[in-house]
Amino acid sequence: AEPGEFIARRDGALLRATTDGAVWIGHVKRADHEHPFKLPATVAFAAESAALPELAIPLMRDATDPRWSELRYRESPDGTIGFLAFDFYNGAMATDQCRRLTAAIRFAATRPTRVLVLEGGRDFWSNGIHLNRIEAAASPADESWANINAMDDVCLALLTLTDRLTVAALRGNAGAGGCFLALAADYVWARDGIVLNPHYKNMGNLFGSEYWTYLLPRRVGTEAGRRIMANRLPLLARDAKPLGLVDATFSPDLPTFETEIARHAAALAADPALAERIAAKASRRAADEADKPLSAYRDEELAAMRRNFYGFDPSYHVARYHFVMKSPQSWTPRHLARHRDLGWRVPDEAEAA
Repeated sequence: AEPGEFIARRDGALLRATTDGAVWIGHVKRADHEHPFKLPATVAFAAESAALPELAIPLMRDATDPRWSELRYRESPDGTIGFLAFDFYNGAMATDQCRRLTAAIRFAATRPTRVLVLEGGRDFWSNGIHLNRIEAAASPADESWANINAMDDVCLALLTLTDRLTVAALRGNAGAGGCFLALAADYVWARDGIVLNPHYKNMGNLFGSEYWTYLLPRRVGTEAGRRIMANRLPLLARDAKPLGLVDATFSPDLPTFETEIARHAAALAADPALAERIAAKASRRAADEADKPLSAYRDEELAAMRRNFYGFDPSYHVARYHFVMKSPQSWTPRHLARHRDLGWRVPDEAEAA
């Protein structure tokens, strides 16, 4: 191929020929595109990529394998621990990415491991649904609906994995649905210094799903859960730990963090009480299901989300547009300007004198 030509595609990215070989182009912003914001290369160059071959790659491959893809599954040398990385750009998870991740979790479930570590990406663990892809869709409401259902399916695959222990290893920041996806794991281990935004309301008063109405109270209690969702403020991992959102924090240095995660996961897999822990987990899930099925939580959350997507209030669609277009704020958001709620104001010159 000539330098500059696209020669293959994978996971929304395009392989472009260069004078030195080839390079993967993941996301681009085209000034001449009807949607002038960042999109996967295969979406931004839809016509050019339509006829290109899909360059397949095995999900399960060694950490030293240099080939790129958004998903990678590997196992510890003794075969007791599975590590599933999902490195989605900016942590945004579109419908097709969620479906691939769900399939990857189901593949991991077929392996004879006892612990599954979900590593997310290096920069972001997950930030929930993919607002750029939604904004670029023919029907943003329909794509929002498809995307949130696909996110729920990822959470469900993790929640129903009851024959082993699961760990959400947050190498990078997490926000909105990504935070609650992490809570679907048995343990949440975070790199010190990362930021969590466990709320939805800033996106046009979005209600949220990902089984958060089950997961959050289970972790922190009902009242604390209400406060977390209402505060709409970012949390450092070390501050999220005493709240119960995070179980442990480790080194802020990424390579050291990854080493510590592997060591602690190995200790978990070698724990003589592992079988009892897994049995207790399965028993609790069965009791919770008998008390209120996961499908009921999902139905209730999605009923509220349907109003966000299709109802008379356009707040979500307006907020999403401004977020994607990076519109500057005309004033400090109310949840940050707390002094307004206290009736505080800057005195005028006469009062100040």
